[in-house]
Amino acid sequence: MPAHHRSARYGRYAGGPDPLAPPVDLAEALEAVAEDVMAGYSPEEALREHLRRGGRGQEGLDDLARRVHRRRQELLKHHRLGGTLDEAKQLLEKALRLEREQFLRDARMDPMDRSFRELQLDGLPASTAAAVSELASYDWQSQDAREAYEQIKDLLGRELLDQRFAGMKQALENATDADREAVAAMLGDLNELLDKHRRGEDTEEDFRDFMDRHGDFFPEDPQSVEELIDAMARRSAAAQRMLNSMSPEQREELMQLSAQAFGSPELMAQLGRLDANLQALRPGEDWTGSERLEGQDGLGLGDGTGVFQDLADLDALAEQLSQFHRGATLDDLDLDALARQLGGDAAVSARTLAELERAMRDSGYLRRDPDGQLRLSPRAVRRLGRSLLRDAAQRLSSRAGRRDARLAGAAGEPSGATREWRFGDVEPWDTTRTVTNAITRTAAEGADPREGLRLGTGDIEIAETEARTQAAVALLVDTSFSMAAEGRWLPMKRTALALHHLVSTRFRGDRLELIGFGRYARQLDVGELTGLPPLREQGTNLHHALLLAGRFFRAHPSFQPVLLVVTDGEPTAHLLPGGESWFSWPPEPETVRATVEELDRLGRAGVQTTFFRLGEDPGLARFLQRMAQRVGGRLVTPEVEDLGPAVLREYLGSRTRRRGFER
Repeated sequence: MPAHHRSARYGRYAGGPDPLAPPVDLAEALEAVAEDVMAGYSPEEALREHLRRGGRGQEGLDDLARRVHRRRQELLKHHRLGGTLDEAKQLLEKALRLEREQFLRDARMDPMDRSFRELQLDGLPASTAAAVSELASYDWQSQDAREAYEQIKDLLGRELLDQRFAGMKQALENATDADREAVAAMLGDLNELLDKHRRGEDTEEDFRDFMDRHGDFFPEDPQSVEELIDAMARRSAAAQRMLNSMSPEQREELMQLSAQAFGSPELMAQLGRLDANLQALRPGEDWTGSERLEGQDGLGLGDGTGVFQDLADLDALAEQLSQFHRGATLDDLDLDALARQLGGDAAVSARTLAELERAMRDSGYLRRDPDGQLRLSPRAVRRLGRSLLRDAAQRLSSRAGRRDARLAGAAGEPSGATREWRFGDVEPWDTTRTVTNAITRTAAEGADPREGLRLGTGDIEIAETEARTQAAVALLVDTSFSMAAEGRWLPMKRTALALHHLVSTRFRGDRLELIGFGRYARQLDVGELTGLPPLREQGTNLHHALLLAGRFFRAHPSFQPVLLVVTDGEPTAHLLPGGESWFSWPPEPETVRATVEELDRLGRAGVQTTFFRLGEDPGLARFLQRMAQRVGGRLVTPEVEDLGPAVLREYLGSRTRRRGFER
């Protein structure tokens, strides 16, 4: 049998989210959200803020909102009302001109009749509506003039219908009497259906019968009477807002002209009844609003109603994009309206943002606590820590002038012995013993050597070191208000997260304690520190923080104690015997004495101490220099953006000093 080939056509994909589109960039979103969380936003607020700003090459909600605003301003500035009145006036002027030209051409016309007609035309009112009404019984001499005059009635009928039924103006152009009768029948049946619906007496069969008879008038293809009412009420309300926006003179002129529509007062009666039904059934629509249009392009009734519908769409989109109301999500966005008003690219941007929001909530990066609060999950904190560690390591490498940032994690000197690898070991592999083990095991299993050599975890042996000293590291971070006020809050948090990730992934044998100190000091887990908002409290209670650090060191007696202190102010608070915090500025001698005594106690316990001074306060510089000298410690004064690399350098340096001491 001959093969049959079906022709294929290609075009823009229009079936929802593009299945070939790249996945949304969760890494960028997570970093942006975490940055704002560290600045003090809640995760919910931070996610909203990222969606507002957008990402690299990605429009955000604010960008779309600006486009919506510009589109609205364009509609108001380019258009004006009264286009139908202008068109009616032009048709009237055309009819009068053609009639007067007929007077000049018709030599057989009775001179008295000609003079009477000229006086009648010259005496017409200035108002177009009044003139059209007065000419209703005029006996036109020019057939072309009569047709131009009749076009006014036809225009008004089509415009009035176009206000309620989009596209009716074009559909009824050159309409026959049968066409007009069909419209009148549809209006009558529609009002009957709506009357029954208002009384609660309609049935599904009533709606189906109506659509079977008049469905061609409704390209929206409503599937229920409620959908039908929704579509018609939105347009009818837009028509009313357009009427409200006209000047009183324009409204009066239009109402008078409307009586001439199709030469049938019944049309206006049916439309009035329709509007009353729709307003009663949908009172929540905006029936009283108005706009100020200041452009040059005159709008007819139908086109003007469409513009007012566009304005309503844009207002709804602006509200949806604002995401102000409680429980709002980007799934609330009307993508069809967005594409209609701004183009398909805007809908794609909005859909991408919605997918990003959904992916962030479903990815496990955000979690809801029992109290209902959204927080960064441990998985998100780990990923953030990895990113911050990478950035800090790159800065550290560039500062040191070499690529090796000493983040490999080997501890101690090789002893010549080897042992089987265990989870958490960071020592280098003994390659020879590992490969030998794999060969021996493969041969014993009778595997075909042509299949290659495969390593198993049981084959791995590591080179033992003579000393594998573990460290107990206490990172004390100043959380007083000055840290936030001077722009040091975020660098402090980035530093803590980077160090936490380094210790927890590369030096698992070490222990890290994060301690924040303001008016009081307290232990913080890394997730709590990440979301800690700037605290508006006075007090730098280094005394309390050193007490907590000492407790941590005593809980790990076999570990080498390492103390890292990040601060931008002298101690201004200390703990009293009863546990209360005593604050004073300038610092009282008792506060300084209590702080120094606790530091001396740690120094006698062999704690390696490094102070990181932020800021240029000379009093703080003198105080920390003396503190470091008392315990044989170090004072580092990094720029705030280099705090992370400085702390990592000191931590890694402490490991080097420990190995040197052991040797």
